[in-house]
Amino acid sequence: MNGLWKQHPLSDIANKVQTGKRLNEAEALRLFESRDLHFLSALASYVRERQNGPRASYIVNRYINYSNYCILSCQFCAFARKKRNGDGFELTVDEIVQKAREALSLGITELHIVGGLHPSLPYTYYLEMLRALKALDPRLHLKCFTAIEVLHLAMLSKKPMESVLEDLKEAGLDSLTGGGAEIFRPAVRDAIARGKEPAEDYLNVHRTWHRMGGRSTCTMLYGHVETLEDRVDHMRQLRELQDETGGFCGFIPLPYQPENNAIPVTHPPSGFDTLRTIAVSRLYLDNIPHITAYWVGMGLKLAQLALSYGADDLHGTIVEEHIFRMAGAKTPQLQTELAMVKAIREAGLIPVQRDTFYQPIKVWETPASAEPEPSARANSILQNNLATA
Repeated sequence: MNGLWKQHPLSDIANKVQTGKRLNEAEALRLFESRDLHFLSALASYVRERQNGPRASYIVNRYINYSNYCILSCQFCAFARKKRNGDGFELTVDEIVQKAREALSLGITELHIVGGLHPSLPYTYYLEMLRALKALDPRLHLKCFTAIEVLHLAMLSKKPMESVLEDLKEAGLDSLTGGGAEIFRPAVRDAIARGKEPAEDYLNVHRTWHRMGGRSTCTMLYGHVETLEDRVDHMRQLRELQDETGGFCGFIPLPYQPENNAIPVTHPPSGFDTLRTIAVSRLYLDNIPHITAYWVGMGLKLAQLALSYGADDLHGTIVEEHIFRMAGAKTPQLQTELAMVKAIREAGLIPVQRDTFYQPIKVWETPASAEPEPSARANSILQNNLATA
């Protein structure tokens, strides 16, 4: 089969992928620099099939932003407001519980809760929120807070970060979100999110949570002022932490939204850039089991296409999303479960409703005769795609 790609400039990388060898940073950069999307699709689809078979997932969830008041002024952020602004918001615990109650009637399994670094909400607010939501339904998975929110709560409570995580876990926190990673390189971070915690702090919050037995997702915000080398460096640091802890269950590349913020970007993420980023993520992050195509940032049609570039997940139904919408995203506020099932089926994959940790809840069955063994299907896809690459 090597003859199918022996003349291709990336033939050495293709051979490493087929034999399951780890790619290095220089090879990841070469993949990013390639203009051959078809070849990237072939390699990334092979890895996706090898790891996850002919299935793609989604989650029935609901987003809740408890407040957009924030003490930071990240240049890229269109979500945050100051108390002096007229369009800020702040939910009470009762209001959050009511939103959760309504969402439970829709069959959600997860609440995804984040907000700004609020200047005056007390530490007890966050603990009471978690306890009240768990009292509503103890089976409801609470995926809450970014690493920077956890550090803010440590400052607010004057407690060590690990103690804060222990308090949150005791109150009902089930997993951490991956938001706030942006790009780890200090110069880029200073240009887009001055004042936000450095990469070391972000990684240490997740490291601590993983050592406590918790799991989380991780992200990368791409398509602003960073270089391709910056992206590779960012993914390298995530891969190294995953080698250490194994606590990341999925990686979510987030395309930058250029409209309503203070960073002038001449060439925001294109469809080409989004697909190659998904593909390189799948090929380089060999120890993170799942790659999510975040339909909120790229639209459902492009997210569907990303399932042929290494992604195996479309994220969730969401119901109400503020952060990307306020940044200028034109995508809907929600997707129905049936729309996501349809998108996955049209991509030639088997839809699976998953839980927060990507474990299957419901498989939209296809006759067994139509489901080849993952390894056989993966090799068939690689052969067919590389034959025309």
